[in-house]
Amino acid sequence: MKMNKIVVSLLAAGVTASPLALATNGMNLEGYGPVSEAMGGASMAYDNGTAAVMNNPATLGLMKEGSRIDAALGILGPSITSKFTGMPSADSSATAFYMPAVGYAKKSGQMTYGVGVFSQGGMGTEYSATSFLAAGSGEKVRSEVGVGRLIVPLAYQLGDKFTVGGSLDYVWAGMDLKMALNGSQFGDMVAALGGTQTYGSASGSMVNTLAGAFGAGQLTALNWARVDFSNNSSFTGKANGTGLAFKLGGTFKANSQLTLGATYHSKTKLGDLTATGASMSMNVNGPAVGGVATTIPVAGSVSVHNFQWPQTIAMGAAYQASDQLLLVADYKRIGWKDVMKNFSMTFTADAGAPLGMGGQSTNMTLFQNWADQNVYELGGAYKTSDALTLRAGLNLANNPVPNKYMNPLFPAIAKNHLTLGVGYAVSKVSNVDFAYVYVPKVSATNGQGVTVDFGGYSTQLMYSYLF
Repeated sequence: MKMNKIVVSLLAAGVTASPLALATNGMNLEGYGPVSEAMGGASMAYDNGTAAVMNNPATLGLMKEGSRIDAALGILGPSITSKFTGMPSADSSATAFYMPAVGYAKKSGQMTYGVGVFSQGGMGTEYSATSFLAAGSGEKVRSEVGVGRLIVPLAYQLGDKFTVGGSLDYVWAGMDLKMALNGSQFGDMVAALGGTQTYGSASGSMVNTLAGAFGAGQLTALNWARVDFSNNSSFTGKANGTGLAFKLGGTFKANSQLTLGATYHSKTKLGDLTATGASMSMNVNGPAVGGVATTIPVAGSVSVHNFQWPQTIAMGAAYQASDQLLLVADYKRIGWKDVMKNFSMTFTADAGAPLGMGGQSTNMTLFQNWADQNVYELGGAYKTSDALTLRAGLNLANNPVPNKYMNPLFPAIAKNHLTLGVGYAVSKVSNVDFAYVYVPKVSATNGQGVTVDFGGYSTQLMYSYLF
């Protein structure tokens, strides 16, 4: 496990964990909280603990009178390999992400409330400096996206049948990127260099200066280009931005056995993710650099534009078939299409940059064109005794990432998940819950001939104290 990241979540109203890196329903974890995760992620219509703030906030109102403290640890273990014909395969070393969490919630009469900090999800990979993805630059390539929330939830019981809930979320996002493009890939993004702009575009005054140098014969070859903004923090990315979102939900107890639930999560409203201390470098040849391959580094700042977390609509049912058996089923639609059409950023060179590029900028767009994702979550729990509960489930989804535009730095292509779990009541006031998720391997090949294999696992372990 070469890359270890820690995500700390203090969840006064929702203790579970999601990764700061690659998740498995697009950029979402397939389930929030070990109770929900063990049952395929289904969570709309039953008491699944304080994870409600990330699932359906109305289910907070289904908890018993009193308070609870939860402490959790999650581990995400993605296994990602990228391959290109005639080149050695590249294994991502981003293989372990640790996710501790702690929190508190309180129900008093008809009202349940709390406050918490929560890691939402994201994606990430890291490949070695000698891999084909480094494009000959001799430096590693990596990506990491993390989104967190400060959540203030409130749930209220309207009589015996209805519960409503909602939350106001303060959202922050962080991003690291060390991306390399070979000369033909970058050249294809620049119309002035004859590019077809099939997979993305690059424009702006900095690009115009570069194209002018080629047009004048000062430069004759572009071997590779890189964009780099990354830090060594286990908690935040180099580029950061903040914003707001909200959630609404409700439950309806149709009869003594059947409960229905639904929720709406708004699209976030995040500002640009910005960072200073970034760099854009290129390796070129021509008279302007003495006729030898030369790397030109350009220091500057970067802004990632309109990165948002999507709207989500979900509904589901919980059926208490007997005192021992609970069956649950949810449907979720995640609106990736609206927020993942393009990945766009602007790099602005610092004063004094080489080739007269000081103060100039490059606008880069990588086409994404993700589809909306339909997720079906099925599960069940069986109490073998007053102390022991066994859980299992399925999480079935379409891959939202079109093959043509799939980027090996952002391969959020997982589809289906097999889930298992167990809950054990240590005493009347102490519970332990565990979930394990197996992600079967899937493969996708993009329009440039790069194939990515993705699989892995995730786990969550939580201790709860009720009082």
